[in-house]
Amino acid sequence: MPSLPTSLPASAVVAALRSAGCVFAEDEAELILSTARTPDEAAAMVDRRASGQPLELVLGWAGFSGLRVTVGPGVFVPRRRTEFLVERALAAAPTASVVVDLCCGSGAVGAALAASLDGVELHATDIDPAAVRCARRNLTPFGGHVHEGDLFAALPGTLRGRVDILAANVPYVPTGEIALLPAEARDHEPLAALDGGADGLDVLRRVAAGAARWLAPGGSLFVETSQRQVPLALAAFSRGGLDARVAVSEEWHAHVIVGTNGGRAVQPGADV
Repeated sequence: MPSLPTSLPASAVVAALRSAGCVFAEDEAELILSTARTPDEAAAMVDRRASGQPLELVLGWAGFSGLRVTVGPGVFVPRRRTEFLVERALAAAPTASVVVDLCCGSGAVGAALAASLDGVELHATDIDPAAVRCARRNLTPFGGHVHEGDLFAALPGTLRGRVDILAANVPYVPTGEIALLPAEARDHEPLAALDGGADGLDVLRRVAAGAARWLAPGGSLFVETSQRQVPLALAAFSRGGLDARVAVSEEWHAHVIVGTNGGRAVQPGADV
């Protein structure tokens, strides 16, 4: 990588990033230079990016649904395609008053929903302490409550039967395909946020099985998945007592399974 002068002109940053293989070197240089507070900090950020760290972790934030969401080491970086999940949730429940973000990671989905809803009661959960710390930074400005624990087990019982939007950006990469992911994800994001088990649907099935107990009548569960997983995901939602359908964005190559609680009685039982 070319050495960087102390003043760090944009052209030098672009050259350094381009030599490291960054396809969008000009855009990344602009983001680094606008985020760094000093030339030394900018130089360190360029070094980290050139070494293969994800741009969002280098910057300390990710753009998501018009927000600047804080991210950090060991935390899943929100993907732009997941904005489609947010759009579908807001379209389905524009007056939602209770929102839960399961497997919240940085809390990006919960923050985006809360930013568009008036006076929403927001809860989020994640099993990873680093994600919980990060999500609290992002959701506290919205009055959000972040709970550490495994899916529904982390939620306060007072939420049962009250949730209007249940968003769950679960891991859905099959275990055997983790090695095929880009190095930025494979080497810098927590495995638990990526690995969905043998067919990628282990966590999705658990969420679908327990969701109806927490959803308000007419409330909906929203989960992102891949195109090939859609049939099995729809079946899992239906087994959980939800009216299931799929929403597709050709622009984002995104598939979101939507499961609505039609108000049918749900047998009480242990959370999964």
